[in-house]
Amino acid sequence: MKFNYRFIAYLGFAGSLFFGCGSTGEILSTPIENIDTLPLKVTDLTEAEKNKWGHLDLVKDTIPGMSVEKAYTEIIQNKKGKKVIVAVIDSGIDIDHEDLNGVLWTNKGEIPNNGIDDDKNGYVDDVHGWNFLGEAYDEQLEHTRIVAAGDTSHPDYDAAKAQLDEDYQLWTGRKSQYDQISQAVIGADKALAKHLGKEDYTLEEVNKIETEDEALSQAIQVANGMNANGLTLQEATEEINDALVSINERLNFHLNVNFSGRTTGDDINDFSEIGYGDNNVKPVKKDESHGTHVAGIIAAMRNNGIGMNGVANNVEIMSIRAVPNGDEYDKDVALAIRYAVDNGAKVINGSFGKSFSPHADKVREAIKYASDNDVVFVHAAGNSSENIDVEPNFPDDNVNFVEVSDTYIRVGSLTSKYGSKMVSNFSNYGKKNVDVFAPGSAIYSTFPENEYKAISGTSMAAPAVAGVVALVRSYYPNLTAAQVKQVILESGLPLTTKVVVGGDTSNVKPFSDLSKSGRIVNAYNALIMASKIK
Repeated sequence: MKFNYRFIAYLGFAGSLFFGCGSTGEILSTPIENIDTLPLKVTDLTEAEKNKWGHLDLVKDTIPGMSVEKAYTEIIQNKKGKKVIVAVIDSGIDIDHEDLNGVLWTNKGEIPNNGIDDDKNGYVDDVHGWNFLGEAYDEQLEHTRIVAAGDTSHPDYDAAKAQLDEDYQLWTGRKSQYDQISQAVIGADKALAKHLGKEDYTLEEVNKIETEDEALSQAIQVANGMNANGLTLQEATEEINDALVSINERLNFHLNVNFSGRTTGDDINDFSEIGYGDNNVKPVKKDESHGTHVAGIIAAMRNNGIGMNGVANNVEIMSIRAVPNGDEYDKDVALAIRYAVDNGAKVINGSFGKSFSPHADKVREAIKYASDNDVVFVHAAGNSSENIDVEPNFPDDNVNFVEVSDTYIRVGSLTSKYGSKMVSNFSNYGKKNVDVFAPGSAIYSTFPENEYKAISGTSMAAPAVAGVVALVRSYYPNLTAAQVKQVILESGLPLTTKVVVGGDTSNVKPFSDLSKSGRIVNAYNALIMASKIK
């Protein structure tokens, strides 16, 4: 389940408004003992840095990127690598995007659009991948589905019902608050525009207004409150409206026991049933942008003079649409993983997750299938600010911490601010269940219809790592998937800095306690380490 967290920051404002006023090089770029003594970057990122910070170098730039640019200039240069197929299990991908259409996987065993399963893999005309969702878009969350099924004997029913009740109360409350904020912001904008006689006024002009009119004074207060969030009233109106769309989706679809989004006509409990859905791997609407953004982080065409650079060259993206606007189905995820493996992917990216999984065993079997067939599966840790050693987060690769796969990598998210605020406030963590951290906040990448935007999430950190995995597999193809995982974990920069966890300044932990490796992924070091493995 994907979610945009920025608008929650407005709730603080709402409270005040309504309730009171080189192969021969060293393994590490810098000696380990010196990493945590680096000076903090005190200047804001430039526009150029914002658009590529995840590729920058901690030592050179004092930004906790993955040293991707350094890897290309000092190690890869003009070396030729092997093509690597990376499967992106996500929402639809805009395969016509100017920065992606040159890096698509094409199934050479399939004759396009002839209505025949030419390669006899069970999927008709799967030229660039497969769409397990058909025309569906909106979906329930998994705990809503469990409650809607009405089986009170289900082992997760009571927990699902309690979670649904809690969520519904939370989001109806937020809707009420945001409706109030929206009215206040729109009203303030109209009042100020009328008083100043123009719509494109500045905050400086607003603060020069002298008035005893209570409504106008309130409008000035609202304008300054939104400015504290870095927005004009017009920008705030747009973002609050977007927030209300998300809130209404939660209430109307995700938490609605009477809604059903499934359109494919299959039995969601029959994992032997394949071939449902269709071959249209594109988004069904422009708002379905998540998969396109993820694909760009991994493989947007490098140095073509447009947009941004993906982490990996020599990559072909296999698009597998299996993640709706809501929680993914276990059946779709398990079959998507198997589809990717059976059709030649050597890396799989899964930027999705949920707290309930009725068929978690079937998904784990698919993850083990990937591992048994030499495929690395990279998975986002989730965006709930939780310790997932304690709180459930699916899919996972273990039962009671006993792992079924040695090629599964779970990734937490970093911000661009090296130091105590380095961990994204939304990122999940776990000494046992998270492997590494990578850039995930405000990551600039591809959006549908040849657009580019910066968004945040562990969903962005996972493909960053998948890109580094693809680089290693491309230039050192003789390494096994298990060896590549070992390289990713052991070559990262080990940090012991104390960091704020979950955005809670009272919760400060050593960064080394937040993941199994205690490291941030580093492409430069990974390639050097890979070169030394026989």
